[in-house]
Amino acid sequence: MQIGVMLAVAWLFGYLMKRLAQPVVLGELIGGILLGPTLLGTVYPDAYISLFSTDKAITTSVDALLKVGMLFFMFAAGLEINLVHFRHCKFIIASTSLLGGALPFALGFGMVLLFPELWGQNDRPLLLALFMGTALSISALPVIARILMDLNLLGTRIGMTIMTSAMINDLIGWSLFAFILRNLGQDDPTGNILSTLTLVLAYATLILVVGRWLVQPFLFHIRFFQDWPGGLLTFVSVLIMLAAVGAEKIGIHAIFGAFLVGMALGQDQNPEQEKPIYSMIQPFALNFFAPLYFVSVGLKANFSSQFDGILVLAVFLIACLGKILGAGLGARLGGMRWREALSVGVGLNARGAIEIILASVALEHQLIDQRIFVALVLMAFATSIISGSLLKHLVK
Repeated sequence: MQIGVMLAVAWLFGYLMKRLAQPVVLGELIGGILLGPTLLGTVYPDAYISLFSTDKAITTSVDALLKVGMLFFMFAAGLEINLVHFRHCKFIIASTSLLGGALPFALGFGMVLLFPELWGQNDRPLLLALFMGTALSISALPVIARILMDLNLLGTRIGMTIMTSAMINDLIGWSLFAFILRNLGQDDPTGNILSTLTLVLAYATLILVVGRWLVQPFLFHIRFFQDWPGGLLTFVSVLIMLAAVGAEKIGIHAIFGAFLVGMALGQDQNPEQEKPIYSMIQPFALNFFAPLYFVSVGLKANFSSQFDGILVLAVFLIACLGKILGAGLGARLGGMRWREALSVGVGLNARGAIEIILASVALEHQLIDQRIFVALVLMAFATSIISGSLLKHLVK
């Protein structure tokens, strides 16, 4: 019953957002917030309690399904990354990704250390500062890709700069997040930075090399899988699970492994050849697992009782200022005109789904409380809406 209701709500509000020319994920988030303790739990508490039972067997089963779904969603997000675009506009992309990641990271990091009273009691301020810097420095590739497709910008210089810079920012951001998760149980997180980053980099390199040069040719050129598409789906699912297990074994989150597998299999060897992996896995990951996960985000917190207006406003302003100013200045230094550079900054400002996943994992590990979680989700929601609307006017 829970899963059926969650999917129905996701479909209904996703359809409404689509009719309003907004990303579907925003509708799924709204549906989850209305279905959760914020609205249904407040207006009809008996209906909420009967639907979302606290029975351990039910909650464990649903949680397991959501975790598996998150792996497939991150795999689908990894498929969107294609580093071949970097060859076309190297200097613009390098300066845009550098400043577009460094400035929001510095602002987020400094905001935690300079205003500790804003974040409440926290016994790991350095890790929290690292997390906020990381959370504000990343973008949301699936949302950005959808916005650029809707505006017919994906193949333009602006579109390639936005997408490739977002890819680089996200790779660095996921590496930093992996480091944070690995050091959550340590009193001194600075003691083994080099060893942790080396381990993460080695694991990422291993997945990318094996996936790019061994697994990808095997999948796309062997007749065996062309005649048995179901076998392809099973085989790739095994790869996702193995990479997730490997990531957990070295002390980072499983979603990092799934993301790397998607990225490894997403690199184009033959752009003209149709890739069955896209048509088989992406639709189900994006239309079954992803809606369930993003509706569940609304069930994690009470967005009315946990709403802190000052914190929400501070996170939103710092996120927009850091990303638009940093990425825009980087694109300008790379040779773009001011209007183009501003378009790049606005495009990269969309946080969307990836931001919410980071916040959910951090909440699960008790690195942040529900106040910070609500602020990050609302920031991701607002920046995704604003980016699509502003970019449409800037590129006219």
